[in-house]
This record gives sequence, C-alpha cells and structure tokens, in this order.
Amino acid sequence: MINTKETQYNIWDNFEVSNNDIEFIFSRLFDVETPTNTNDLVKILIHEKIRVEKIRRERLERSKGDIYLPKDDFHIGQKLTFPALNFKSGEVKAIREGNNPEIGEFSIIKVDFPSGTTKEFASNFKDHQLNKTNIILDEETDLDFDEIYGEYKKKISQLLIDKLNSNQDIVQIAGFWFPRSLLIDINIGYLNLAEAVLEVSEGGPLSTISIIEQIELPTDSNMMLTEFSLNLALQEDNRFDEVGPAGKTLWFLHRCEPDNVRTTPKFLDFNKQKLFDNSKYSDHLTQMNAGVFDELEYSKIDENEPSENVAISIIYPHIISGTLPLSSNLENLFPTAYESPRIRFTFVDGDSQKKFAGWVIREKKYVYGLEEWYKKNEVLPGSLVHIKQGRIPGEVIVSIGKKRPTREWVRTATLNSEGKISFSMTKQLISTAFDDRMAIAISNHEQIVNLWDKYLNIPTEKLVSNFVRELAKLNPQGHVHAQELYAAFNIVKRVSPSYVLFLLENSSEIEHLGDLYFRIKI
Repeated sequence: MINTKETQYNIWDNFEVSNNDIEFIFSRLFDVETPTNTNDLVKILIHEKIRVEKIRRERLERSKGDIYLPKDDFHIGQKLTFPALNFKSGEVKAIREGNNPEIGEFSIIKVDFPSGTTKEFASNFKDHQLNKTNIILDEETDLDFDEIYGEYKKKISQLLIDKLNSNQDIVQIAGFWFPRSLLIDINIGYLNLAEAVLEVSEGGPLSTISIIEQIELPTDSNMMLTEFSLNLALQEDNRFDEVGPAGKTLWFLHRCEPDNVRTTPKFLDFNKQKLFDNSKYSDHLTQMNAGVFDELEYSKIDENEPSENVAISIIYPHIISGTLPLSSNLENLFPTAYESPRIRFTFVDGDSQKKFAGWVIREKKYVYGLEEWYKKNEVLPGSLVHIKQGRIPGEVIVSIGKKRPTREWVRTATLNSEGKISFSMTKQLISTAFDDRMAIAISNHEQIVNLWDKYLNIPTEKLVSNFVRELAKLNPQGHVHAQELYAAFNIVKRVSPSYVLFLLENSSEIEHLGDLYFRIKI
C-alpha cells in the first residue's frame, strides 16, 4: 500500500462511527457473549477499520496498475502508476524507439491520464535515477494500531459512546456494553432479596458479587453475564443507587443515603442569583487568595494544574452542610465514575487516622460527609482545610492543621436589635489555622441558621451596600476587600466570588479603589 498524509487525515481525523460500525460491534458482542468495556470496543473497532482499509487500498492499487520504473519494458494497454507524479495512474497508448546517441538503446512510451493529459516516459532505460527509488508499497504508518490508539483513543471512544447510547438494543453498566436481548432475566423476587441484603448492611455499599452470593442467584451460565444482568436490573430499579468509582460497581439503598446526599442542602442553593457573565471576572479572581475554591465559579479547567495537596478556605454554607466544594481544581482529588451521579468513598482524618464515609455528588458539585468532623475540629468560616488523595484508591485525607487554642481578633457575625446580620471585631478562641480575609466567627449558630430563611427572598443587590458599610466600619481606612465581602455574604446567602464582583461593579453607591478594594462613595 502507499502511505500519504492525505490518506491519514481522511481516515482518522475525520473519523465517524457509522451504523455499520455499530452493527459490527453488535455482532461481535453476540459472538463473544461477554459484556465488553468501552476501551476494548474501541480497540476492536480500530482493528476492523484497519482491516477494511487495507482491503480497500489493495483493491485500489490493483486498479491503478503496475508501478512505473524506467528500466522495465511495457506494452500498449498496460496500466501504470507513477510515484514521482504523486501516484497518478495512466494507460500506455503507444510505444516508439528513443533517439539519443549518448544514452544508447531505449524506448519511449506515450501515456494517457484520466485528466485528459498525455505524457511521454522512457522505458527499457537501465541507467536512470528513478530505477533506484525505494518505493515501499506496504508501509502504512497511518494504519499502525498502536499509533492510532494512542492518538485517537479519546476521540473514537466518545464518538462510540454517543452512538451506542442512542441504540436501544445495547445497554451499558459501569463502562461495559452488551446486547439487551442476551441478558439473563432477573425477576422481582431477586431484586427484593437484594433490597433486604442491603438493608441488613445499613444500606451498603456492597459489590454485585457479594449480592449475588447472598441472594443465591444461579451462576451456572457466564458469571460475567450474570453480574452484568443483575447490575442492569438494579440500575433500572429506583430503590438502588450505584455508588462505585470508575471501574468498580457498588450498590446502596437510595432511601438509606444521608439527606444531604439525596437532596442538595438549602445552604448550597443559589437560585435567587441574577444571571450574569461570570467569565469576564476570571482574571480578577486570580487576585483573591489561593484558598478560595467555589463550585459555582467559572474556571478555565485547562489552566488548572492537577494538585496532589490543596488547602482551601472553607465558607459557612459548606460548614453548616457538612460539605466541600467540588470545584474544577479539586475534582481530581476525589473519585469519579462513568455515570453514577453519587459516589461513596472514604474520608481519612489526617490527624487521628480515623476513617468515615464520604460522598461525591457529581451533578451538584459538592462532597458530603464532614458534619461531625467540622464540629470536632471547631471549624469556623475561613478555617483552612487540607485535602489530598490517600495512599489507597478511594480514600481522601482531610486535615485541619489543628493548633493550641488561642484568642484572636476576628470578624464576628451577630444579630443586631433589628434582627439583621451585623459584624464586629471580637476576641475568639480559635484552634485552627485560618485565612484572615475569610475568617468569621459565629456568635450563635442557631440564630444565623434562622437568618437564611429571612434573607432568602431579599435580592442580593439590595444588600451589597449595607454589607460593605458593616465591614468597612471594622477597617480604619473604611476599605473592604471583595474576598471579605464574599465570605460575609455567604454567612446568610450562597453567592460566588464573581457574583460579588458583579454586584460591586454595578452598585451606584460603591467605588473601586484598585486591587479588589472597594468603599462606599463619599
């Protein structure tokens, strides 16, 4: 075969998964009778495409004819391919003797090309440089499996997933695919037994194999197929929740999951926020301290380098909800999944080494499981929480950098005589490291929690000047940093850093002093 860059581009850069490709995969799954994961299907598809393309090229070469070399003898009607002319093909129409005393005896062939042009070429010419051209007919670098898989795996995988998802005859569980018609029937009796098994296990999580063993599901057929069939039956029954990380299938009873896993905590709800273009504030956000991580925030994900150890300044809504933000720069620290909206994993206390359950809520972008840990460590808004991946997959280490309690001057949120939020500087006993701009002590947690309902229907833009005045009185210069306002707002309302910048920019009562400092206009 003949390799050209043009051929490589046409095949792989413009690759699309066709209905014929799906029929081929469907047939292959029928033959092997075993659920197959996406990566293996991609490999199978690439191998098949390479096989078909090689056949196509062989046929194309045969139709083009013989390779032209000046030393050869040709006959009228013979089809030739000319490597020096970008592998154009033509037909020999006439032959005559050449006439050049310096060369000796040779012939001239007249060749017609499909484009309508006619050219003459030497034949029986033994001493010609084109005779020495090394033409490798079977060099197919664009059909090398390892190169194709390495470069195009991600693209082909996504195209294949999209196409398979639109096919009702093929089902998928945890990245594995199989024809629906070949599945083993799992009746309601076995599903009821599975529910009972999980209930005894406090909801789970349990692996599919463990459930199969306890409900005594027959396994005389293909074990992998039995497991796949039960997985699908459990997935299609809303009593069960698949909570395993990518590559691992674990089941949990949905009704036994914590409230803040099944429903989003009200303190993380931001639905009263005005629509605005948060991307325009991305550059300003870099001026805030590195500890600000917010799941509501715009982020240029490709610019965020994955970190193995992150310290975040926690805000009040997450403390009261027992959660962490799943911002784009933190996602790599937590387990992910192919499809599961909720993932069960294990938190490890970095100080005591105690382990406890954690949950990744992918769609709503938060991580749950820290209520008791926050209370035990006396975490306040602005405390620094350190997060890193554990040594064992599925474990995440959290630590608070606990220190000997000392009295510190910090902003303190209280209720004034009108029942509204007020801020003052008071000395508080603090036992964690904290961010000065974000730290806010809470004088009475029950009172502050009750304020959320009171402030729920008050538009945030009507509060911004009051909050700036409250915070400005704590600073001799009367200045307020946007990060301080962000932390203060989140004591009674869930807002993002960029929304705070939007409010400040659009307030007629506030002026910008530079470097994210603001004040009330004089």
